[in-house]
Amino acid sequence: MRRPLNRPNGQGSAVLWDLLTFEHLMTGQVIHLIYWAGLALIALGAFGTIGAAVGVAIRDPFPFGLLLAIPVVVGGFLVMGALVLLWRSFCEFYVAIFKISEDLGVLRADMEAERKRVGGPQS
Repeated sequence: MRRPLNRPNGQGSAVLWDLLTFEHLMTGQVIHLIYWAGLALIALGAFGTIGAAVGVAIRDPFPFGLLLAIPVVVGGFLVMGALVLLWRSFCEFYVAIFKISEDLGVLRADMEAERKRVGGPQS
């Protein structure tokens, strides 16, 4: 087992230390930003779908443009809803993977503490 690194004292150096090493993962905070940015892109796609449908309705003669615009809007919203669910599942997958990693780190620390307490073999 590798020896843990010595962490520097002080608030600013501790933040820098966390950025330069992987002792503490920052993915939880970062994935929230990525999630909201992805939702913003999906919302832009939804607005683009509405704009395309309005453009089709305005450009074509009245009955044909309107008949074509309604399915485009409905289909676009169905696709955007599926994209939101898919994006959420991807983000939750990454959060779950990193939570598993954190839990394994805690289990490893507990096992090392138990070995030291019992006086068992060190690996």
